[in-house]
Amino acid sequence: MTPLEPLPPVTVEGIELVTVRLPLATPLRSAAGTRADRPVLLVHVVARESEGWAECVAEASPTYAPEFVDGASLVLRDHLVPRAWAGPTGDALALGTVLDEVRGHPMAKAALELAVLDAQLRVAGRSLADWLGATATAVPAGAALGLHATADDLLAEADQARAAGAARLRVKIAPGRAVEPLRALRAHVGEATLLQADANGTFRLDEPTHRAELAALDEVGLACLEQPLAPDDLTGSARLARQLATPICLDEPITSLGALEAAVALGACGILCLKPGRVGGWITARALHDRCVELGLPVWTGGMLETGVGRAANLAVAALPGMSLPADLDPRGRFAPDLADPRFPGSDGLVPVPTGPGTGAVPDPAVLADVSVVGCPPG
Repeated sequence: MTPLEPLPPVTVEGIELVTVRLPLATPLRSAAGTRADRPVLLVHVVARESEGWAECVAEASPTYAPEFVDGASLVLRDHLVPRAWAGPTGDALALGTVLDEVRGHPMAKAALELAVLDAQLRVAGRSLADWLGATATAVPAGAALGLHATADDLLAEADQARAAGAARLRVKIAPGRAVEPLRALRAHVGEATLLQADANGTFRLDEPTHRAELAALDEVGLACLEQPLAPDDLTGSARLARQLATPICLDEPITSLGALEAAVALGACGILCLKPGRVGGWITARALHDRCVELGLPVWTGGMLETGVGRAANLAVAALPGMSLPADLDPRGRFAPDLADPRFPGSDGLVPVPTGPGTGAVPDPAVLADVSVVGCPPG
């Protein structure tokens, strides 16, 4: 694809870190536990010409990734924002080099970079999707189904998601709770429905029962098996990929182009779950998408329980031409209330890609009535 076009910089006058806690409409249960709400960290950039908003995807605790909300807020306040003030504050394309002086913390970097980019795009009158090179005007939505105590509960949630317009079902699994629920679900929805399983890195190849369970998943006809092993076990993922017919999808280990190249060279990655807020931002996400296209590697857009603000930005990546599976845009909605329009599928089952300036979403002031705000002044 063509290189990203430089945008006129904006004159940033203020940067705020805004935190709000939102209840989930339906609690989500995974191998890591059950979540009933989510603290949401937003970065608000106030420029002379415009303003920009972005959502940090860090979770409340460092159980999915090393980053978490309080830590992301601290590294933004004490390390990333001061470097932004000292560098090319109002130019997202140039900002990355300055932020990379801080090792790690891709979720925090992504939020700051996108908030600046959102402001620049609003001034330019361009959408994030258009600037990234998206070609789709609408994309199909996938839904994530939690762990359930019974197969009947799983089937009921699957029916709810499909009725709302989900074109693909991604099921949370864990050792001892994978094969039978997925067999029941496959029989219930039929062979035409796209099914994925997400193990969140809970299986181990040195456990015979785990190996047997993973082998049995081949019978289910999954579109892919996401992150069956720990994120740092790339050699194990490569061995497993050689043993299974089901493609192995990697998520957490792929944090950069270099990490993608290593995983592909090892044969550990058959499909990539691309989460822009987790890989360091939308500029890196575009680069990873482009490399997947060059490699012929299937790629799809994952989600991190984003509000409507984050979903709008993810849609810009989900609409890129190389995407091969429906994106994580749960058509049931995740929050009540939501920070912004969660963009549900229309009657055709597709979610429209925002065409307005920037990401296409700003937080609802009414939902932001009770928030914590930390200002990050220059110098």
